[in-house]
Amino acid sequence: MAASREDSKLGPIGQGREFISDSIVELKKVSVPTRQETVQATMVVIFMLFVVSIYLGMLDLIFKRLMESILS
Repeated sequence: MAASREDSKLGPIGQGREFISDSIVELKKVSVPTRQETVQATMVVIFMLFVVSIYLGMLDLIFKRLMESILS
């Protein structure tokens, strides 16, 4: 409730200025990953993609054979 009272005292222009200054403060906290971190994260994603695709392919093969045996 205290925040809503404070916001109403600022008015729309004051709220906009406060939002922009808070955004600038938060943007200064952001860190850009290094090249090595980016490459490592990319390799993890590619590896997991490979593992999940093999898993789904095996499930597809199992269900295909199961359906063929049921329907034949």
